[in-house]
Amino acid sequence: MNQSAVTSFRSEAWLESPIRTSAGEVQLAGTIRDVRGLDPKAMRVLGSYSFIYMVKVDGYYADAHGLQRNLVSGDLVVIFPEIAHAYGSRGGRSWDQVYCVFNGPQFDLLRASGLLNPQRPLWHLEPVDYWLRRFQEVISAEAWHSEAGAKRMMGRFLHLIYDMAAADLERSVRTSRDRWLEESQRLLASPGEQGWPSPEQVARKVGLNYDNFRKQFALKLGTSPGQYQKHKKIDRACAAIYQGSHGFKELAEELEFCDVFHFSKTFKQVMGMTPSAFRKKAHGG
Repeated sequence: MNQSAVTSFRSEAWLESPIRTSAGEVQLAGTIRDVRGLDPKAMRVLGSYSFIYMVKVDGYYADAHGLQRNLVSGDLVVIFPEIAHAYGSRGGRSWDQVYCVFNGPQFDLLRASGLLNPQRPLWHLEPVDYWLRRFQEVISAEAWHSEAGAKRMMGRFLHLIYDMAAADLERSVRTSRDRWLEESQRLLASPGEQGWPSPEQVARKVGLNYDNFRKQFALKLGTSPGQYQKHKKIDRACAAIYQGSHGFKELAEELEFCDVFHFSKTFKQVMGMTPSAFRKKAHGG
């Protein structure tokens, strides 16, 4: 980075001290402008999780797993405690970022579940102004010095992580060749104006030959379109039985089973118990 960029380095801290809860802690958060980049030849190990959100940047990212990527505005870098990494701007260009450093068992669980994945440390979130505002609202919207305030803040922060992961996934689906899969799942999981669509009808709606559709669907999700739809119908049945809103005959008709016997047989195949046994268990009988 050139000398003018280094000397113009500015930061704004959003936290005076760490926010601690039993689920974890947010140690540092704020904004940085024109910070000196990290040398890919001398990568840093942070020792904590961190989000680095690129508000305005034309830069680079590299890590010890061999990943090398260009960074643009809207990219979110997910830093993992033990993974060496480097990032910075190209050619001394100006650079604005939000940073948030955090640790704790709740974040280890998110990693174990795959939501935070060290093999996929780069997300992309737009519009930038919206996500910048979300970071600001989560961390600085409420006094967090009390135990209750810290818990509320941590809840908002976890909600933000899930929202960011979902937004990045939606973007990936929209820009990938697999966007047909998301649409197929939506169509199979709920009735339309003409009732529940068959897998063949769904294949036509997403523009695929049925045989190819069935094979690709099973390859991606590990189950056939018909089995996927059957499980979604039984999910609906479970919710209705739990709420006490439908009788079994009414459910069989609404879910388009040919009769109550077929509905009960399918329910037991999926749930391992009859609808009557499930109702008794759900209502504490």
